[in-house]
Amino acid sequence: MIAFTYGNLDSSSIWVPRSVILLFLASSIAVPDIYQPALDFLYSSLRHSSVYAASTFETWWTVLIYAIVEPLYVYRFARNPHLRLANRHENGSNSTSSKSIPKMQRPKNRIVEGLTYIFPLLLLDLTLIKKYGGVSTHEMALSGNYDPTSLTKTIHGTFLAPTLHNFTLSSPLQARRALPTAPPTSRELVFQLAASLFIYDTLFFGFHLILHHPFFAKVHSHHHNHQEIHPQITNKLDIFERLGLVLLANFSLNIIGSHVLTRTVFVVLFVWMLVDIHSGMDLQWGYDKILPEGWASGSKRHSMHHRVGNKYYEPFFNWWDDAYEWVCKREGKKVN
Repeated sequence: MIAFTYGNLDSSSIWVPRSVILLFLASSIAVPDIYQPALDFLYSSLRHSSVYAASTFETWWTVLIYAIVEPLYVYRFARNPHLRLANRHENGSNSTSSKSIPKMQRPKNRIVEGLTYIFPLLLLDLTLIKKYGGVSTHEMALSGNYDPTSLTKTIHGTFLAPTLHNFTLSSPLQARRALPTAPPTSRELVFQLAASLFIYDTLFFGFHLILHHPFFAKVHSHHHNHQEIHPQITNKLDIFERLGLVLLANFSLNIIGSHVLTRTVFVVLFVWMLVDIHSGMDLQWGYDKILPEGWASGSKRHSMHHRVGNKYYEPFFNWWDDAYEWVCKREGKKVN
């Protein structure tokens, strides 16, 4: 096995996080009872919190996680030129020279970007009833200011049939969301997270292919308009593309009836992986290194996509990209 050295560490140390994660996942699936007391306590605390029960919680939670994760990557990007993929691409993996750091925005100059992301999501949060797995239609009706006695004529329990809040003077906005009474098991959490990430990865692969069609080139070109990929490129999106990303993530969670706690954990993983693939760095403990070889796209593949634009459309994994490349080669189409 080839060992790539980063500072004082080599690639063999990836077995430390890989082993810990594997042990945690295996025990979560095989012996969920050992984690249930902790999940019971955590979810009970969250469920009785007015902040967690707010209809806008997930929007603000996503903003908070992004505001934590992205600056950590930016800091490392700026101070570790040897990790930057652009330097390796131009100068070779053993070169000590580096390009100047690309211009990045300070937080105070990104207010418009933040508002562009937040406003449409808050609009949906405050007008549509939230419909989660494990929540009765009766509770959904109450959260949306409807009379549960006329429930069957008013509300469908499926998220595929959106329901507007019943706007009145006493309840002008959808302020709270109905939550499941019981927490998920650790087994349910693991399977729901894995399934939702796979579904999102599949759906976004198709969505991304469409964005690269000449008809949508102007929409997606904003995301590719940079000299060097870096962490802030993650959220450099046209409003149409940004809404597509968020709605596909929500669909991936809703279609399998994910528990609301699964959604909370999903946001952390989702944001981390999105920033990671846009980091522009070859990090030793990137998620593509932790997963089995050949499973994940990671920052290298996505950096290549931003350079050439006609391959590696899948955000997190490799399976659909590999299948697409095989089909293109069979039909004589050039993908590199």
